[in-house]
Amino acid sequence: MTPLSTAGFPDEEAVYRKVTWRIVPFLFVCYIAAYLDRVNVGFAKLQMQADLAFSDTVYGLGAGIFFIGYFFFEVPSNILLHKVGARAWIARIMITWGLISAATMFVQTAFWFYLLRFSLGVAEAGFFPGVILYLTYWYPARRRARIVGLFMMAIAVSGVIGSPLSGWIMQRFAGLNGWAGWQWLFLLEGLPSVVIGLAVLFHLDNSIREARWLSDPEKLMLESNVGREDQLKAHLPLRKVLTHPSLLLLSLIYFCISMGLYGVSFWLPQLVRNASVHDPLQIGMLTALPYACATLSMWLVSRSSDLRGERRWHFALCAFAGGIGLILSTAFGPHVWLALPALALATAGILSAFPIFWTMPTSFLAGTGAAAGIALVNSIGGLAGFVSPYLVGWIRDTTKSLDPGLYVIAGSLFTGAVLVLRFVPAHLAAKAPPHP
Repeated sequence: MTPLSTAGFPDEEAVYRKVTWRIVPFLFVCYIAAYLDRVNVGFAKLQMQADLAFSDTVYGLGAGIFFIGYFFFEVPSNILLHKVGARAWIARIMITWGLISAATMFVQTAFWFYLLRFSLGVAEAGFFPGVILYLTYWYPARRRARIVGLFMMAIAVSGVIGSPLSGWIMQRFAGLNGWAGWQWLFLLEGLPSVVIGLAVLFHLDNSIREARWLSDPEKLMLESNVGREDQLKAHLPLRKVLTHPSLLLLSLIYFCISMGLYGVSFWLPQLVRNASVHDPLQIGMLTALPYACATLSMWLVSRSSDLRGERRWHFALCAFAGGIGLILSTAFGPHVWLALPALALATAGILSAFPIFWTMPTSFLAGTGAAAGIALVNSIGGLAGFVSPYLVGWIRDTTKSLDPGLYVIAGSLFTGAVLVLRFVPAHLAAKAPPHP
């Protein structure tokens, strides 16, 4: 697209505020629902494991097998989203995962636990990378860290809201209708995803051109900004995307930080319980505190990164902070008011690294190549969601302690930070793609 003069265009900041208020809060709510359905098994564990006589290894495998289904269906799902449109595909994803998550309440054996968790991964595959791709349709690279940060704050907010909510559901509904608290947890947190999925069909626009709430000059300005940038990006065929060295490097880095994310997500309630807290509601309230800190941290770090146009050091410092926080949490052991600040540092550092990371693969790919590339990074990196909970569960069963598992996760975070500083080229971490 030929660069256009901004003379006569609407005020750019006002238009982007309008776009952000229209799409980001809605996607934010979608991601809260998605993340609750993905990790509420961490709270269900507090009752479900004893009721069904699951070992920590069985639990860890069931929690992590979600990501095997996610891995195999991520790339095709994101390519389909790019071809059929975000509205229909995101709605399909949310409705199917909500139904499967709710059905987990009927699990009685390890086999069915594994099968439903695997099916949940298949159903949800494509949601997160699809949204990351969708945001590239609307925002140029120089604005993207803040926007991705706002969207990904849903992870932290789901912890702030979901942790007390999950604890309350398990306490309040235990025994009602003859069902355990963990069964009510899966039902009451799964069905809202179905309702939100139906709402996607009416609210989400596939592209700038389809947005009836924008004027023609506003559409022209937005398309011009994105179009100028897309001219400088690579439109790679699928075969080259899947073997691109930069994407394979980014996949490894994403694996490293995802080890931290899912280590915290699946085991944080257990870490709080280990600090001499046993009431489910109290565990939920205390678990919310690290996520509240992460909510603020994600906004401040992503805003700083956009304003300075710097990605690598912002990412690395966050990853280092996450690892240090995990190590400190093991040192304070059963002392809850000492362990909580360390867990808050770990959670804030880990979660704040993610919006910075996602500016990198989206800085140089466009079109179907972007759809496949983003999904490739997310699927390979997301395998950490299988490795992390299973590995920590196995280590805990073997050593009777969570500490060695947390050291492994911290080491993974440090590795991701070093890889970014040592091997990520400057242009992949720039705030805008380089001119050829």
